[in-house]
Amino acid sequence: MKFSVSVYAEGNRIIELDEIVELADAVAHIGGIASGAGSMAYGAQIVVDAENSDEAVEIAIAKFTEAVEQAKLPDWPITKAETISEIDDLEELEE
Repeated sequence: MKFSVSVYAEGNRIIELDEIVELADAVAHIGGIASGAGSMAYGAQIVVDAENSDEAVEIAIAKFTEAVEQAKLPDWPITKAETISEIDDLEELEE
């Protein structure tokens, strides 16, 4: 099943736009988008295949960590990870 996983990391300085562009480039090949320019955090929304939400978070965090390294962003602690499955997304549309 496909999950959209949002992963966020927070730190101690403002993230510049060019840093978020680098993160966006690093997650683009995995269906990701990046956010955080002008804030003291950065994040990405990544689409992964997994059996359940917990597995989706594990996979997404690993991919996020690789993308952060590739983008040369600070190694800040992950403070939040949220998932929505394709089934949850369809149910929301039906309401």
